[in-house]
Amino acid sequence: MAFVNVKPTDADVRFARAVARHTNHLTETVSRGLTWGADEKILLALAAAGWVVTRTRRESVRRAGDHALLVAAAASVLPHLMKSVFDQTHPDRKTVLGHLNGVSFSGKRKDAFPSGHALHMGALASAAGPLPAGLRRAIRALAVGLCVTRIVVLAHWASDVVAGFALGAVLERMLRPLTGYPAKEPR
Repeated sequence: MAFVNVKPTDADVRFARAVARHTNHLTETVSRGLTWGADEKILLALAAAGWVVTRTRRESVRRAGDHALLVAAAASVLPHLMKSVFDQTHPDRKTVLGHLNGVSFSGKRKDAFPSGHALHMGALASAAGPLPAGLRRAIRALAVGLCVTRIVVLAHWASDVVAGFALGAVLERMLRPLTGYPAKEPR
């Protein structure tokens, strides 16, 4: 049992109802597939593989590998800890219309806050800061797009996704001093 019960905002409820009314089977199917791109198990596996590859590279690349693995691990643990403190019902349990359109149930009933997928994507978007502008923009656009899938499949309220994304960005920045990952973004 959690200590804090989080209620969706009126805007969250209106937005979820609009999503339920206006999405179709194809949109839901594509979103369900894409949302795997922000799954913690996949991201942890990629970070671990990347870490192994960076072991034979120059110091700055090894530091980036260390940072990616630490951030992926921390971003995997933090939402689980927070969900033990916060209770919030997923929108798919509140939006019957969504099930008429084919949206499936997501996760444990009261584990909506925060979105773990969005937390990972916020960390990824933040970590892209030191990269060249084109690559940085592409990674950030991908991160935001993957977050939107969590709203489209009614796995999370919009505010859960925004909060998760922001928490991920803060987490990534807080871990930079531990790994020595570049703190300055290019001009």
